[in-house]
Amino acid sequence: MTKFPLSWPTGWKRTDRYRRADASFSKAGRPLSVYDGTTRLLGELRRFGVRESDVIISTNVKLRLDGLPLSNQSEPADCGAAVYWKKSGKNQVMATDRYTKVADNLAALASTLEAMRAIERHGGAVILERAFLGFTALPAPKPWHEVLGVQPFTTLHFAKVRYRELATECHPDKGGDPERMAEINRAWSDAQRELGA
Repeated sequence: MTKFPLSWPTGWKRTDRYRRADASFSKAGRPLSVYDGTTRLLGELRRFGVRESDVIISTNVKLRLDGLPLSNQSEPADCGAAVYWKKSGKNQVMATDRYTKVADNLAALASTLEAMRAIERHGGAVILERAFLGFTALPAPKPWHEVLGVQPFTTLHFAKVRYRELATECHPDKGGDPERMAEINRAWSDAQRELGA
């Protein structure tokens, strides 16, 4: 995972652009800055006992020298935010792109963590532990070219030929593994996106 550009967690659904909304997060009556959202998020993680050195905040906002998102930039086209952290030896992740501004998505992640701390305070530790199971960071999928068994600089035509060969060989209707077929389909989608289908 990277701090910049945004490293969206595997398996997390994206919000359609037309469904994104303006948020009501603010600080002293003014719109929230990326710095404000970052500070809130780090504060909530600290209250959970997570060290800042175990946190990666990932956005499409360029970084400051200390590696945190830099304020006072134009809003990127992809305003999503993800936070990865490690606690008790477990990798965790949360992400959102519900709002139209990166600062608001960072604040939304902080508010979610704050709500989860309230659950913990009121005796819901077991519920909270189960909720965090859903935030376990999954390993990154293999790059599309490795799955398809081609070079990363191949042509779309050759990638498609290879995809069809693998699909014929691995399709569940022909005795193949459904998970392997899903991996091949994901790789083909990634190849089309990267090679310009």
